[in-house]
Amino acid sequence: MSRKAIATPAAPAAIGPYSQAIEMDGFVFTSGQLGLDPATGKLVDGIENQTERALLNLEAVLGAAGLGMADVVKMSLFLVDLAHFGQVNAIYARHMATPPPARSTVQVSALALNALVEIEAIARRPS
Repeated sequence: MSRKAIATPAAPAAIGPYSQAIEMDGFVFTSGQLGLDPATGKLVDGIENQTERALLNLEAVLGAAGLGMADVVKMSLFLVDLAHFGQVNAIYARHMATPPPARSTVQVSALALNALVEIEAIARRPS
């Protein structure tokens, strides 16, 4: 039952006292990823670019754990405006393995750094 922090410079550094991900008992729990460019630390513009960047950041964190999107069993998406659901869904679908993971999508009143979308995942190491 060891608890291991996962970190990679290929995704934005944490902007607070948290890890990019934690692995425990074969599960990897990622922190929410925003559409931050890891090279600049700046939020990219627009919902489509932020969604794409957040998913790429998530893939980088999973990759640092030796996992990929096909290992994700649960995703959670947080949107500032559910009117963006269709745009987010189209980009999200391009990144998902078949069958896609279980998922929740909720509207929130605000996200850190005034982001439009935040995405987190739970992945399981194949046994």
